[in-house]
Amino acid sequence: MIAEITYNSEKYTIDLSNPLDISIAIDTTKENVNAWYIDDPEIIPEQFDGNSVEVAKGAPVNFNSIHFNPHSHITHTECVGHITAQVHSINQNLKNYFFLTNVITIEPEEIGEDKIITKKQLQDVLGNKAHEALVIRTVPNTSDKKSRKYSNTNPPYLDAKGANYLKQIGIKHLLIDLPSIDKERDEGKLASHNTFWNTEGDLRLDATITEFIYVPNTIKDGVYFLNLMVAPFENDATPSKPILYDVQKK
Repeated sequence: MIAEITYNSEKYTIDLSNPLDISIAIDTTKENVNAWYIDDPEIIPEQFDGNSVEVAKGAPVNFNSIHFNPHSHITHTECVGHITAQVHSINQNLKNYFFLTNVITIEPEEIGEDKIITKKQLQDVLGNKAHEALVIRTVPNTSDKKSRKYSNTNPPYLDAKGANYLKQIGIKHLLIDLPSIDKERDEGKLASHNTFWNTEGDLRLDATITEFIYVPNTIKDGVYFLNLMVAPFENDATPSKPILYDVQKK
């Protein structure tokens, strides 16, 4: 199905017949992605009167409860409430769900013991022009990103100068295939989060960060139409399912 839309006063065609899912699901039947030093998620049937509520065990329905943390176990989208004392809900602050996005691939630069996405790397790819959303795929890009245990591994992260550059060129929705845009252990500074959300000035309440995506190598760098679908949780972060679609400008 080909749809025609007008976005920011320009016309595009979108191929809706080929959705490109870049989310990571919770799947307790195999190794689940995990970060931040907590146990794996659980999906378990409830018990009533000592009986497990499963159709396979004679119940009329399956009735599972799920225990998880969005920051640790699944693709999630977060708002500034992730780092503020005042409560801000992603469900209240994300009002639009469709954006043009650039998909870019970057190999983080080795600096000391860290691997960092730098401002220069972003500038080399984007220049000073970008769409409202940005998807960053890091390399090496292997499918084990969907089940990797990130705790105590010092994963790559985004330099605060790079986060400031993205803010300056107007990117409101940043999606990345890492557990965080900040260094795993940084004494609680969270410099890139604070910079991107502008916590020293006017808060960017409508800006979001989506972490733990996975962009298969079959998806080429370029411009796509993004549907950023989020679950309706009144929380700083919620599970999300970002979907890309091929797009052409008319």
